[in-house]
Amino acid sequence: EIRCGIEVGKDITLDELRAQGFIGFYVAIGCQGGRKANIAGEDADGVISAVDFLHFVTEHPLHEVPGKTVVIGGGNVAIDAARVSARCGSESVTMVCLEQPDEMPALPEEITEAQEDGVSIKNGWGPAFIATDEQGHVCGVMFKRCMRVFDNDKRFSPCFDDEQTMYLEADAVVLSIGQTVEWGSLLEGEAVELTRGNFARADSQTYQTAQPDVFVGGDVYTGPRFVIDAIAAGHEAAVSLHRFVQKGSSLTIGRNQRHYVELDKSDAAVESCGYDHAGRQRPTCDTVKNIRHNWSDPSHTFTPEQIRIETARCLKCGASIVDANKCIGCGLCTTRCEFDAIHLFRDNPHCSDMVAAEHKAGKILSYVGKRAVKIIKNPARKTKTPKPQSHVTTDELGNPVSAGSTGISS
Repeated sequence: EIRCGIEVGKDITLDELRAQGFIGFYVAIGCQGGRKANIAGEDADGVISAVDFLHFVTEHPLHEVPGKTVVIGGGNVAIDAARVSARCGSESVTMVCLEQPDEMPALPEEITEAQEDGVSIKNGWGPAFIATDEQGHVCGVMFKRCMRVFDNDKRFSPCFDDEQTMYLEADAVVLSIGQTVEWGSLLEGEAVELTRGNFARADSQTYQTAQPDVFVGGDVYTGPRFVIDAIAAGHEAAVSLHRFVQKGSSLTIGRNQRHYVELDKSDAAVESCGYDHAGRQRPTCDTVKNIRHNWSDPSHTFTPEQIRIETARCLKCGASIVDANKCIGCGLCTTRCEFDAIHLFRDNPHCSDMVAAEHKAGKILSYVGKRAVKIIKNPARKTKTPKPQSHVTTDELGNPVSAGSTGISS
């Protein structure tokens, strides 16, 4: 049963749902709000988060964004906001981010397409404050030079040089520096704990919160990630909920711990000679001269030749450990890999006297040699010709009769 148009926490509470007989809840509402930059002027008229901006334009595709637009951020969402601004008629669109070009989280093809749409990208700058006019509307943004984005432990810790500044005029500012969860009144009166980033705190395996009947998953637990991560969390949470509603069931016994040991690429000595390094095929695109309110996709599909090349190249599986729950040991992957990059090894070779497939040739040749010598030394003996046996005829009752007899007695 699916009930639409109901906001839990506003139209109905979790306690009211419990009163209706529901005994388990899974919360996966995602990161619906834009993160604040905590700088002066970010609440001014003309400043909007990328999430809200993209949502608004989706509902109003003919919306106009006049003047100059500044997009703050370096991810794929910031790219989307910049390209949409260009399509909504902005005089100029400038995208400013902390990261250097090789550090930007946005995909390379997204960056290229944005530049083709006329978006200017300035790297290595962070917002200091947003300037406003007498009417309280945004008129520009002051930036300061970002010297470093991450510390030595790869943690986000930007370092700025306040002496180096840059000012950009702006009639509209789009903030795309992250997303956050908008809980509303959903968790009022609940024991669910939140982290410093406003995400739900839960068990990493069962996704159960401090409120026993409330489970969470997706972005509300991990923060913004890929769709496949949210799908995986949904699968695990479904198992937990199924066990939770079955009285006496354990949420953890028999669960797959999914421990994964990542290959240390910095300590891997792999010869590159002979391996396939063919790049991914890219579909061609039409050159769109007039992008104003043009929302069509200019990308083409693969040509037949591109499909053949794409399906023939090595996909770089890079698997250091195979999931034993899915591998049946058929060895098909070892025969299909043209670069001899995959091999089968026994976890407990002392438990079996079977010979691995790649070592069978030597064992077979050794056996063939021993067998040939044995045959030469011990040739087969000639068998004696069996003596002819007389034929015995029986009557209908199975009694033997002599030749010429009818087998009938009086």
